[in-house]
Amino acid sequence: FSSFEYFWLVVLGLAGAVFIGNASVLKASISLLLGLLVACIGLENPAAHPRFTFGLPQLMSGVELIPMMVGMFAVSELLRYITNLDPPPILATEKIGNIFTGMWRLLVQYRWPLVRGSALGTVIGIQPGSGADMASWMSYAMSKKFSREPEKFGTGHVEGIVESGAANNSSLAGAWIPAIVFGIPGDSITAIAIGVLYLKNMNPGPMIFVNNPENIYAIFLVFILANILMVPLGWLTVKVATRILKVARNILMPTILLFCIVGSFAINNSVWGVVLILFFGVLAFVLEENGFPVAPAILGVVLGTMMEENFVTSMIKSDGDPWVFFTRPIAMWLAAGTLLILFWPVLTWAWGRWRKSRPAGNP
Repeated sequence: FSSFEYFWLVVLGLAGAVFIGNASVLKASISLLLGLLVACIGLENPAAHPRFTFGLPQLMSGVELIPMMVGMFAVSELLRYITNLDPPPILATEKIGNIFTGMWRLLVQYRWPLVRGSALGTVIGIQPGSGADMASWMSYAMSKKFSREPEKFGTGHVEGIVESGAANNSSLAGAWIPAIVFGIPGDSITAIAIGVLYLKNMNPGPMIFVNNPENIYAIFLVFILANILMVPLGWLTVKVATRILKVARNILMPTILLFCIVGSFAINNSVWGVVLILFFGVLAFVLEENGFPVAPAILGVVLGTMMEENFVTSMIKSDGDPWVFFTRPIAMWLAAGTLLILFWPVLTWAWGRWRKSRPAGNP
């Protein structure tokens, strides 16, 4: 993979972003473009030229992702609660039964979404820098396109959760492939893990399979034990979370806002983080009240910088020839997949019109 393939991989993720949720494609596209605009802020571009900073030194490094996400997902929800004069009761007041009931039935019913999400997540995870977020969003969009019940997506439909969750988990495992084989971190977690491996005199790279093969098997065993331990720990976390949700809203909501403010301030010990969560919280509240989804905007911010860097790098390497994006073998297939996702609604509409126009007696 080089910059050409990475460019199409990012565009593929952005193309799938417009199909997330139940919003119209037009509103999702507007939300995605808004996220790409936010990604242009600062010096984080190939030319290192300040853009949309408005003379504020805090914006020179761009908009920090964590305060933005906290504002758009948490603060906007708090604002929705404040403006709602008749809030619905918390549903978790009832006793939670066995959370493992029906799991085998779901695995059998959604076996193909599970396989699809796991395969896509592994492929995305192998690409350095892609991350689990990109795999989850792409898998969720793909699940909606292939589902027999796409109208239920965005309402907690379990099919999308199964596929995106499988992609999230498999991408975390796939990120270890470049980390172990080449010493290149697949995501932020493996970047930290590589440092730990060096401290343990386990230098990642091709030679670790020759010089220290027993260490590789030790890592595999730790992976297996970690996944087994996730079952009781996850069950315990669910039980504790239900206790938290029994707290009165008038106490719970201000407490959540307090933790959001403290966490955003603690990132850089700056009030600027608090300003960001409040600004993007109000922005997300206004968008959602008018039917614009927030998820495409977040994905646009995450992938916008990566798309620009790979596009400019590719154009420099090809001396400005855009056809190189379509002539390289892997890039060609990624381009085909991206264009297929983009024009899939048009193709399905044309196919439906063609079937209706056929004479009834023709096979």
